[in-house]
Amino acid sequence: MLKQFFIICSGADTDILNQCSKGEQNKYAGVGATVFFTAVMAFIASSYALFTVFDTLYTSIFFGLIWGLLIFNLDRYIVSSIKKTGHVMDELIQAVPRIILAIIIAVVISKPLELKIFEKEINQVLLEQKNELTLANKNQIGEQFLPKIQDLKNDILRLQTEINTKETEVNSLYDTYISEAEGTAGTKLLGKGPVYKEKREKHDALLNELNQLKTDNRLKIIAIENQIVQLNANYDAEVANSQPIINNFNGLMARVNALQRLPWLPSFFIFLLFLAIETSPILAKLLSPMGAYDFKLEDQEMAIKTSVLQNKNQREAMLQTDYVINDRIYSDIKEEDELYTYKRKKARELMQLQSDAFYKRQKDIL
Repeated sequence: MLKQFFIICSGADTDILNQCSKGEQNKYAGVGATVFFTAVMAFIASSYALFTVFDTLYTSIFFGLIWGLLIFNLDRYIVSSIKKTGHVMDELIQAVPRIILAIIIAVVISKPLELKIFEKEINQVLLEQKNELTLANKNQIGEQFLPKIQDLKNDILRLQTEINTKETEVNSLYDTYISEAEGTAGTKLLGKGPVYKEKREKHDALLNELNQLKTDNRLKIIAIENQIVQLNANYDAEVANSQPIINNFNGLMARVNALQRLPWLPSFFIFLLFLAIETSPILAKLLSPMGAYDFKLEDQEMAIKTSVLQNKNQREAMLQTDYVINDRIYSDIKEEDELYTYKRKKARELMQLQSDAFYKRQKDIL
């Protein structure tokens, strides 16, 4: 049962193959098994590749099954369409386009399996890429907010500088009127005289300005700090909103690109393995000598071809003969007076009937 199934997978004519030896049947059963298991590998590979795209198991299995059946049909056609003729060049010419198609199929099958085999290494590469994208994303978003935050911080620094400058002036006036009271500077008269009072009033006025400046600037600084807090919150929100996009950076194309960043030799050997599997039925048919099945198939095809050519030639000969006979018949009829007289009589009767009918219509009108 299993052997018969694999023979069907090989695309061989079972009626002819059943007349051949067991060895010939086993050869085509092996070819069919290779075709079948290649389709199974295509089903697994495509299901995994589609799962990385859709993230749905049943959908991936469904479309993977369709892809596996498509590969099975293509492989079966490729193997069954190669005919053994006994001429090496003819067989190579008909095998070249089929080998090219087999190489394309091998690439399509092997790539998803490479993604699965090297999944851990690919995840490491993707993690590094995600970290790089995260930093780049923060820098790009920061370019929108950091200049504004820095300008606001500079405003705070300017307001604080104004307070510090005013405090320096107040402290300087304080030292001046204290020195005047002690007699160590100014008039150098000990005691609180008119000069002392003048300098004290000037100091007190400036102190009031300092207190008012501190109050005003403190309110401005609080407002600016609130703006900075809001900008930082907006920055964090933008980063949080864009981070899921980076976290989902693990699709099929991203994994293929990550695979290309890994050493190429292991992937190349896996590709060679699938290429050998895919082309092995074709190469087996090319390298093996013509067997009983090939001779019987050729004999059957030649018999059909000969019969078709015979029927075609016979129909052409019959048609040519019919042309000649018709030409002779109508040539002989053309010379007969009896046929001329008969047709002349019938034409006269027809014209009389037409005249009578015309006369009747005109009479009815009048």
